[in-house]
Amino acid sequence: MGTTNYYDTFIAIAPDCPVASAEAPAARGDKPTVAQLQYELIAAHPYGSTSDDVLFAVHAERQGIPEPERAVERERFFARSQACLRSSPLGKRYGWGLHHDAQGRVALVPVGSEEYRRLETDPALTQTRAMRSKRA
Repeated sequence: MGTTNYYDTFIAIAPDCPVASAEAPAARGDKPTVAQLQYELIAAHPYGSTSDDVLFAVHAERQGIPEPERAVERERFFARSQACLRSSPLGKRYGWGLHHDAQGRVALVPVGSEEYRRLETDPALTQTRAMRSKRA
């Protein structure tokens, strides 16, 4: 089974992120977006879930997978390669950095905050960026 988890890593916003300060993803239509679901899961429980937990929970919610079937479906989900949180709209569009602690648990960090600046320059962390939305 593959994993998308990062450890002791800070994912800064994408170089082409269009916002100067972080914003919560807005609703679009009657079904929650991937960005909304990821934001709600991580914001409600900072350092409570790993990247794998978040990605699968969003997949299960959007696909309507019932709770009793989720363990088996999680195995199937991660049997295939999955995009990591570097491709999340949170860092690409909405201005949220993602800090992964030593156990791989993730928290949101708003761009422009003191915490963002501290984590972005922390030499003890692996530094990476969210993926660009468009080619350079």
